[in-house]
Amino acid sequence: MVCCWHEGNRAENSVHSTSDGEGQVKSLKRGKDNKLGVKCPSKHRRVEAAAGMMVDSGRAVNPRAASHLLPEKDEVGDGGYATGAWRSDDGKLNCGYSSFRGKRVNMEDFFDVKSAKIDGQTINFFGIFDGHGGSRAAEYLKEHLFDNLMKHPKFLTDIKLAINESYQRTDSDFLDAENNTSRDDGSTASTAILVGKHLYVANVGDSRAVISKAGKAIPLSDDHKPNRIDERKRIENAGGFVMWTGTWRVGGVLAMSRAFGNRLLKRFVVAEPDIQERVVDHELEFLILASDGLWDVVKNEDAVSLVRLEEDPEAAARKLTEVAFSRGSADNITCIVVRFLNNKEGVDPPPACVYD
Repeated sequence: MVCCWHEGNRAENSVHSTSDGEGQVKSLKRGKDNKLGVKCPSKHRRVEAAAGMMVDSGRAVNPRAASHLLPEKDEVGDGGYATGAWRSDDGKLNCGYSSFRGKRVNMEDFFDVKSAKIDGQTINFFGIFDGHGGSRAAEYLKEHLFDNLMKHPKFLTDIKLAINESYQRTDSDFLDAENNTSRDDGSTASTAILVGKHLYVANVGDSRAVISKAGKAIPLSDDHKPNRIDERKRIENAGGFVMWTGTWRVGGVLAMSRAFGNRLLKRFVVAEPDIQERVVDHELEFLILASDGLWDVVKNEDAVSLVRLEEDPEAAARKLTEVAFSRGSADNITCIVVRFLNNKEGVDPPPACVYD
């Protein structure tokens, strides 16, 4: 995501432990990706996370009760990929991700996959955080957003309220934490929370969530753009303005109308999420979460068709980033693909398509 100011904060990287308390780091060798013509790890970084989860015995949830199922931060090298996969213990979920710095100088995308048990209920979290003006806001969301949600007193009794309040609380906490710095970066959040068979998708900004239901692409979020009639009206009612500077921007600065962070525009650029709920049934095949580095150049229908051609969600996420890059995406590109494996036998893929 590009805005009119920029601070290149480098994202440092490590691996967070899974439930057995041991993290593993695999070394990377630099090489050249012949297919894309960029330098990247010769053996693309791939992490298969242990599916074990930490169980909290009481309703008062320790935020560390959630297992990080993917690396906390992943060094993708000079233009390289980070890819990985995770499968749930019960075999009902299969998840893959791919993250690529692409043509940008700095990597400002973060992503997260976590799992926890609360009162015997398994909760799965998936998130894409696309930073702008620096990477600190996106990194902060990765570190705190889902933990804050789990700590909300109404998290399993009124999930939508808990999402709304904890997301805005996280925004306030971030601004407080950054109060003594000169930075004013921000971040989107495209997130999915799976509670039993109920899927809650919460979105702030212009990252996007799309599901495939019986082969049909259905967006579960509507990009928060300043030229949306409802968003422009909200901004102007708050005393702000939207203007064209090559694209529509809030105050002539920010090309999205909602975000975490962005202190100078906070009166107009809020972090209130739009939330949609779906029941995971036999027709719901998979979920795609991705930063706008994908959606700027790949239509929803194309993304779904590509994923349906790949049985392995990690390979599907990797394919999405490759296609976005080949179509000229100039941004960081990060995707998470979550396959729902309940009663999925006999689902046929669509006819093969050729993508340039």
